[in-house]
Amino acid sequence: MAGMSLVADAFCIDRYEASLVLVTPDGDKPFSPYDMVKGQKVRAISRANVAPQAYISRNEADGACKASHKRLCQEAEWVQACEGKRPTAFPYGDDRRAGYCNDEVQASPLAKLYPDVGDDAYTFEPMNDPRLNQVPGTLARTGHFAHCKSSYGAYDMVGNVHEWVDDPAGTFLGGYYLDTHINGDGCHYKTVAHDADYHDYSTGFRCCADPRR
Repeated sequence: MAGMSLVADAFCIDRYEASLVLVTPDGDKPFSPYDMVKGQKVRAISRANVAPQAYISRNEADGACKASHKRLCQEAEWVQACEGKRPTAFPYGDDRRAGYCNDEVQASPLAKLYPDVGDDAYTFEPMNDPRLNQVPGTLARTGHFAHCKSSYGAYDMVGNVHEWVDDPAGTFLGGYYLDTHINGDGCHYKTVAHDADYHDYSTGFRCCADPRR
């Protein structure tokens, strides 16, 4: 399928972290990657050199994939695509390399935008502020980190935004630009702390699909 890579002749995965388009009676319209879905009808696309969608829940991501005749990846599929043909800890190899992925941002955009709020910044409205991923030096465009690519051709599977997988209880993988270490390293970073309706500025996704025979 267009914009996807075939993994081990078993399934296809988006090459890039997903973007959204708004589905309307007049055709697809642009959708801001900094906006929440809020019940709007959207579908997922895989495109290079754009800001990937964040601010999205697992359930919204699932619906966006299905609207494009795809699906959220199973956890094992996602990990396999990240590790590559000869499995490695990171998409590019077994050892972490500085600057290879968008995983070294030091300053939290929350701290920049809400310096006097403290722990109250870690609540729904601040965490979903559309300005967060527009702070310079935070979110990167898809494929910008050329070395952050698995041997199956999937970019940005470590860092940039967390990626939801097909767990109805809520699981995202890969870490994001501020953290790819606390909950595991590289392709084995995994967070299960939030339910499937949760979203914030760090949560994104990509889709998988069964190959056409």
